[in-house]
Amino acid sequence: MGKPNDLVQGTLDLLILRTLANQPKHGWAIAKRIQQISKEVLQVQQGSLYPALHRLEQQGWITAKWAESETGRQAKFYRLTSHGRKQLERETANWKRLSGAINLVVSEA
Repeated sequence: MGKPNDLVQGTLDLLILRTLANQPKHGWAIAKRIQQISKEVLQVQQGSLYPALHRLEQQGWITAKWAESETGRQAKFYRLTSHGRKQLERETANWKRLSGAINLVVSEA
């Protein structure tokens, strides 16, 4: 049986893009926000988060710049690009389609 914090393959990009939709955040804040919104069910480990952020940056969906964090330390803040917003729309539509189909199968009497 899977652990409660296992993510469906491919959902991490969607979660990151959605988390960055409202404002730029640094890596730790992204992981913390996902954990908070999911009521502690989803926990993104650094070993998954930072490669995903790097990949999203290479794809042009996010950009990053160094700035001072709330603790006074320098941190890399990530921001959604216009291409990232379009990708977020696509990823959200795909997720709704997929989760709806899974719900149909799971709910079948």
